[in-house]
Amino acid sequence: MLFGSYLGLGGIALAGMSSENPLLPRPAHKPVKAKRVIFLFMEGGVSQMDLFEHKPALVKLAGQRMPQASGTTGEIATFSAAPNRIIPPVAPLRPHGQSGRYVTDLMPALAGVVDDLAFIHGVKVDNNNHGPAVYHSLTGNQFPGSASIGAWVTYGLGSENQDLPGFIVLGDKRGATIGGAGVWGNGFLPAAYQGTLFRNGSAPIVDLHRPSALSAAEQRKELDLLQWMNQNHRSSRSNASELDARIASYELAFRMQSKAPELVDLGQESAATQKLYGLDDPVSEPFGRQCLMARRMVERGVRYVLCLHGAGGDRWDDHGDVKGRIPKHCKEVDKPVAGLISDLKSRGLLDETLVVWASEMGRTPFDNNLVTDKPGRDHNQYGLVIWMAGGNVKAGATYGETDDFSVRAAGSPIPLRDVHATLLELLGLDQNRLTYLHAGRYKKLTDIGGTVIKNVIA
Repeated sequence: MLFGSYLGLGGIALAGMSSENPLLPRPAHKPVKAKRVIFLFMEGGVSQMDLFEHKPALVKLAGQRMPQASGTTGEIATFSAAPNRIIPPVAPLRPHGQSGRYVTDLMPALAGVVDDLAFIHGVKVDNNNHGPAVYHSLTGNQFPGSASIGAWVTYGLGSENQDLPGFIVLGDKRGATIGGAGVWGNGFLPAAYQGTLFRNGSAPIVDLHRPSALSAAEQRKELDLLQWMNQNHRSSRSNASELDARIASYELAFRMQSKAPELVDLGQESAATQKLYGLDDPVSEPFGRQCLMARRMVERGVRYVLCLHGAGGDRWDDHGDVKGRIPKHCKEVDKPVAGLISDLKSRGLLDETLVVWASEMGRTPFDNNLVTDKPGRDHNQYGLVIWMAGGNVKAGATYGETDDFSVRAAGSPIPLRDVHATLLELLGLDQNRLTYLHAGRYKKLTDIGGTVIKNVIA
């Protein structure tokens, strides 16, 4: 009623009156098991036919020209119509577990937990280029400026731990992600819901410890003075969410000085646990550290953790030398991801934690370079494979199927917004109720709306 009143002045007044901590925990729209999220994002475009899709035609017709892909437009239609050759998978895929799920021989650890996963095949993103596709995958919109999934989740549910950020990003130490901080930003949502980046390594938080010459009591007095000055500055301004978030960040940083050192100290974990995540191998140690840190975070009530893998020349963007590059990628993530699933399960945390594996696109089964002896795969916006585990996920389930060449969905394409709607549903959030009024329109993660994929929900 207030927002609909004359010129919306009533709504502006209401917004100015609100002083509640935006990250206080809030109930979901419906009761569910999942309370927290670990989102594993493999940047660059994971090759679905090399990891998760068994396509005998790629072996049988290796080196031959692939028929033109039907039901596609843009680059995929053009590239498949041009001279090309089919590239077989770099390693055999075999069925595993009671579900009979095919997994590459390059990921034996993940194959061991495959019955805990639910797969979605033939997901379509809106763009065949990395930047827009990354934005689409992580914000629901291929253009910068929209709120990220983590921001939406913390906006809807708040956080269970007020001494740590509600939304934390664990970056790849080799470089920044495509799109930068925008892919974990708050967009049009209040600034309090943006992600907080932790660095990969032994010191994930810069300046965590206060100067040795400054006592806790002295620091508290300094912050009290700063808080008084900031609130005086804030009192003359309305609708200043970025200012509110910055003021709150000083208090959060102070609380983190007592809580975060214990959080980031992986030395507290047993040798067996560290080995489970691959910390004993320099190849898997970096992402293993991210996954173990993510488990420690959700264990302490952090609502949403985004783990990024792939940066610079080490992204999953394998336009050449798939035989050399894909085994390296797989070794970097296989033990860490499987260790995360196993560890969450053994601690009774998997039911309360939704784990999502995604990338921004899939890859083509062919290469248009007919002369190189180290062929690769191009971008494919029609062939993304996403899997989920934990929470209310139906373990061992499969939804969707791609054609014989793993180019596109065998039936109707699965729009990415359906996956986003399903993610929210698994957290007890109704996509049509989780909205935010911006520029005269009620925005939501799924924009025009997605269809919940009930086949992967228990």
